[in-house]
Amino acid sequence: MATQIQKILIDDLDGGTANETVTFAIDGNAYEIDLSDDNAKKLREALSPFVSSARRAETTPSRRRRGSQRAMSREKSSEIRSWAKANGLPVSERGRIASSVVEQYEAVH
Repeated sequence: MATQIQKILIDDLDGGTANETVTFAIDGNAYEIDLSDDNAKKLREALSPFVSSARRAETTPSRRRRGSQRAMSREKSSEIRSWAKANGLPVSERGRIASSVVEQYEAVH
């Protein structure tokens, strides 16, 4: 028995069919958006004057960059742990806090 999985991209701007996922970053935050060819062209044209005047930033290995973006302060970790315990969620005293717990905390705050 065979299984076929299709990934269909929907344009995040207009809900139509998207042809590609465009990634970009600004103010230290990276973004992805699924766009049709026309909308991707519009985005690139809008950014073109800024990109042509900018310089490339130094990049760090993706593993290190991903970890540093997700790292949180001790104060925030402590706050999330206290909130999780008060709401009956399982959380360890030390180490990484489960992403599901962090997501629930952020949804409420």
